[in-house]
Amino acid sequence: MKPFSHASFVASAGRPGDMPPPGPPEVAFAGRSNVGKSSAINSIVGRKRLAYTSKTPGRTQTINFYELADGSRLVDLPGYGYARVPQPLRAQWGQLVGAYLRSGRALVGVVVVMDARHPLTPLDRQLLEWLGGVRVLLLLAKADKLTRAEQAATLKKVGALAHNQMRLFSSLTRQGVEECRRLLEDWLGQAAGIKNPR
Repeated sequence: MKPFSHASFVASAGRPGDMPPPGPPEVAFAGRSNVGKSSAINSIVGRKRLAYTSKTPGRTQTINFYELADGSRLVDLPGYGYARVPQPLRAQWGQLVGAYLRSGRALVGVVVVMDARHPLTPLDRQLLEWLGGVRVLLLLAKADKLTRAEQAATLKKVGALAHNQMRLFSSLTRQGVEECRRLLEDWLGQAAGIKNPR
């Protein structure tokens, strides 16, 4: 069974103690507020409203967990970098995400969603440094806003600055959706093979 053939909401955690117990392999999604993380998750799992989307930046204030058909999970981390959110709340989000990354979970990789028109902002780079040795996929979202020439130039620019796997992506035109889904299936399959060797 393909893991993305069925996905369901598991839990929403506003505090470290609210997170479900670690165990299954997890792929986390991170990115700036309103960059399209929830839309990317919905596109990858083939559902319109599994992950809640909003036009209001900073709406996702919790870590949201979704279970896939094989028991693995997708994890939607709170968006970062929205100036109108009060500083104490921004600090709380940072502590929450930090607690998630330090909690000994079976994290097989992080999908860092960036706006293809404005990739690798200072906050994006800070996140990549923070993730350290974690496997990362750079998802260049809203690629439909760029021409073919601009897309090629963006790939070249990002590739020169960040040594991570990357994909152009659009929830609107579905560019890169199948490619991204296959890659994440490989990540989760590798993790399951390591965890449960035959």
